[in-house]
Amino acid sequence: MKKQKEEIKEEKVEETEVSIQEEKLKVKDKKEVEAIMNIYTSFNNTIVHVTDFSGRTISKITGGMVTKQSRLKANPTTGMFIEKRIAEELKDKGVTALNVRIRAKTRNPAPGPGANSIIKSLTRDGFKITNILDTTRSPRGGPKVGGGRRGRRV
Repeated sequence: MKKQKEEIKEEKVEETEVSIQEEKLKVKDKKEVEAIMNIYTSFNNTIVHVTDFSGRTISKITGGMVTKQSRLKANPTTGMFIEKRIAEELKDKGVTALNVRIRAKTRNPAPGPGANSIIKSLTRDGFKITNILDTTRSPRGGPKVGGGRRGRRV
């Protein structure tokens, strides 16, 4: 009777060791799938375009797709709604990490109000942000800005 109990205990110990090793293998098998998120923010609109590294589009959502009022397209709240829709599509594709490129309108010193809220809510949803780049274009000469010496009078 005692021998049978000892054999049963040994079998249980072996089963738990095997199951622990299987769980470790499952955790190791999960790969981080990365994507590039391009955020264009002006003071009138917010556009988010997610691609893989070869340039194929995964998702593209704008402020106009989320809200009806045109004055709210560049709102931080609208940025959060854009992020929710993108997060759903990215989770379906298995994307876990993102490289973020923020672009503002040329010659603007800062991006629009939607960019920070998008990044903040992405991290809250569990995405790993590996890199944030500012890709705002700066003019190299080109045509002169209108307005004259005293600036444009409105």
